[in-house]
Amino acid sequence: MQQCSVPDTTMAHRLGDAVLLVTDQPGQPLGDTDVEVRQLSHAFAFGNIGFDFIELANGRGSAGDADLAAHWLELFNTATLPFYWGGFEPEPGEPHTAELLAAARWFAARGVQLKGHPLVWHTLQPRWLLDLPLREVESRLRTRVRREVSDFRGLIDSWDAINEVVIMPVFAAEDNAITRFARARGRFTAVRLAFDEARAANPSATLLINDFDQSSAYECLIEGLLESGVALDAIGLQTHMHQGYRGEEAILAIVDRFARYGLPLHFTETSLVSGDLMPPDIVDLNDYIVESWPSTPEGEARQADELVRHYRSLVSHPAVEAITYWGITDTDAWLGAPIGLVRADGSPKPSYDALHRLLKNDWWLQPTPLRTDAGGRVRVTGFRGDYLVEVPTVGATATFEITGAGFDRQHEVRVSPLPR
Repeated sequence: MQQCSVPDTTMAHRLGDAVLLVTDQPGQPLGDTDVEVRQLSHAFAFGNIGFDFIELANGRGSAGDADLAAHWLELFNTATLPFYWGGFEPEPGEPHTAELLAAARWFAARGVQLKGHPLVWHTLQPRWLLDLPLREVESRLRTRVRREVSDFRGLIDSWDAINEVVIMPVFAAEDNAITRFARARGRFTAVRLAFDEARAANPSATLLINDFDQSSAYECLIEGLLESGVALDAIGLQTHMHQGYRGEEAILAIVDRFARYGLPLHFTETSLVSGDLMPPDIVDLNDYIVESWPSTPEGEARQADELVRHYRSLVSHPAVEAITYWGITDTDAWLGAPIGLVRADGSPKPSYDALHRLLKNDWWLQPTPLRTDAGGRVRVTGFRGDYLVEVPTVGATATFEITGAGFDRQHEVRVSPLPR
């Protein structure tokens, strides 16, 4: 049986098999028949934030936004949309639901999966929440979580349910009602609230706990939550590397520590700079304030190399299911840092091209002509995801999915023309 396969077999745990059976309309196998197979998508979540396209999705974008969107859609299959409470509901009872729904539908129409970020967080909170008594804060928080998950059910079925809870009760940079709630009721109560309300609104949703703190404090929190029966669907890990790439060994050591809980790992926020690095003595990245932080040729070459190394190391680990890069463009990038894959003038950086080669060449089955055997079968090996097979001689096409891991899990796909 002729076999079609991708070149990168070092990622065996990401690969699977499908056996295609090509038949005529009555159902007889078509032996020695030409077919062509092409990959349509990855099952792995290669994500980026979708913040830059909310205006475009609501009919207010520019030609530059459309060009940037084309770059985004060429690379990524998962978008994170912003649900920061202060911006989403600046006045009580007046959430910007319609605007975010339009953005979610815009992405979904283009085959992009969606995630909401975050449902509960102590930062970027509405000022009107500050003066409310603790009981009312809890009531409003429960309502907020349930409302957003309900309103976006079917469009957004994955959420960062709670964000940065390790620091939440002791956060002191600004006064906010969520820190006050977490301090009074405890971290477990805050997490349980987020998960219980979100689960009630959408029982099939994927709910994450997410944090930049990768110390033993986060491990202890996760262990306690699991022991107390909180059903975490995945663990979120942030890797903003404004002070330099940590290296494969350090990143994979983090992965191994959190993989032991048996839950999928999502690298929810990752970034690498293409300019001068932030000084190493900065503890809180938010404390680094500069008037201008330009991208440089040397930094861009470094970013491209490190980005490929970072993605290769993460995808090589079977516990990792998603990577979300934190921005497509340098325009309005977080902290003003040159972390985008596209420059402010709209031109792609070397990092964009390098990631494109990795995702759409090294890890992508190119359109491939094949021929069935005498029994009408042909085997396809590729990265888990969706595929299309075409049989020109009989005008038949079919989509199929490669699932599972390894080469021993095959499934048969019947390809035959529709009745005329």
